[in-house]
Amino acid sequence: MQTKMMNPKPQSVDEYFSWFSGETLERLQLIRELLKKEVPNAKEVVSYSMPAIKTSEVLVYYAVAKNHIGLYPTNSGVSEFKKELESYQTSKGAIQFPHDRPLPLDLIADIVQFRFFEVEAKPKKKKKS
Repeated sequence: MQTKMMNPKPQSVDEYFSWFSGETLERLQLIRELLKKEVPNAKEVVSYSMPAIKTSEVLVYYAVAKNHIGLYPTNSGVSEFKKELESYQTSKGAIQFPHDRPLPLDLIADIVQFRFFEVEAKPKKKKKS
């Protein structure tokens, strides 16, 4: 993984991406393009110092680690795809996609779509007047 000296709190997704090069950057770009394709109306944000996509709430976060790219689709996004994720390291709300394996783009797309429909199905909070 090639990185530049990182500012711990990027101000934008573009700034976060600027820290990386080579294959790591290519993998990040694949994820970014996939997220834009799957949820075109979602807004790119930085939250918890990670790139994320958001509609009424964050759908997924993603970030580079030493040996993997982490995808953070919340607990429901991991538990819903438990069987499909058996060959990956997971925890309650995180999935690790190792740098030495191809990204499972179809699976990531399914997870993002699941999170989108899950969030959209939630009752909308009324704004206080």
